[in-house]
Amino acid sequence: MKLEEIEVIFYIEGLGNEKKALESALKETAENLKGEKGVEVEYARVEEVLEDPQADPLKYSGMIEAMLKGPLEEIVRLTLHYSPAIVEVVKPGKVEVDSKELMKLLGEVSLFMRKLMEEFGGLAAYPKLDDVPVPRIGFEREEIEELIIGDRNVRYRLVIEVFGKDEESIKETMAKALAIEGCRINAIVVQGEMGEKEFKGYLAAELLSPIDTLAQLVGKYAPVAISILEPEVVDITANELQNILTDLGGFVNELVTRPVRKMIADRQNTTFKL
Repeated sequence: MKLEEIEVIFYIEGLGNEKKALESALKETAENLKGEKGVEVEYARVEEVLEDPQADPLKYSGMIEAMLKGPLEEIVRLTLHYSPAIVEVVKPGKVEVDSKELMKLLGEVSLFMRKLMEEFGGLAAYPKLDDVPVPRIGFEREEIEELIIGDRNVRYRLVIEVFGKDEESIKETMAKALAIEGCRINAIVVQGEMGEKEFKGYLAAELLSPIDTLAQLVGKYAPVAISILEPEVVDITANELQNILTDLGGFVNELVTRPVRKMIADRQNTTFKL
């Protein structure tokens, strides 16, 4: 099944400490976007750069608004490449994606995110989960069918790299974390070995969740394996797709701007004694 064409508007934000440099960077980004193959670019407009003295050192901000039309895989690729702050899906109201094509697409997202995480660090972070109850694990077939047909959930398996104190504590912590993300857990297994200081291995989980939750997990955890079990065709509403693309753009932006934000924080926390 060929992936459907969709029409979206990207809102790409730029920040800087020098007005002309930011204007030049935004203009160059818009020109690069117009030159992208595989999509039709209806327009790519650069908005006026604004100044906010309170936001020093990055006191200048600007925005690119671009309307694009193309197959889903190309829109996802450009979302990862340009990390828009917001993606608005104009049409269609719903897309239907073959589960095998969706697996392939999510695999590409995972690979992209894993490379970024190797350079900038991980994304998944939770508050202390000690007081969170351990969720139920395992569902009857009738319950699974109701979640898929009635609640439009997807049943899938993910394998992610894990490390921590020991096998059992990792399993419990990850079960709680996945439940917080909005997943029903049908099965969860941890395998690996104890190193000198900590346990390292892999966690495999069979989960049920809405499609946008699955996409969030792929963006946050960059799993080494993804398998969609059912349904065979996944329908995604425009609102769900909008959430997915905006989240992915946000995840990329969070990682690539991390060094700049750290530098600003270090600068603000530094005190000088005479």
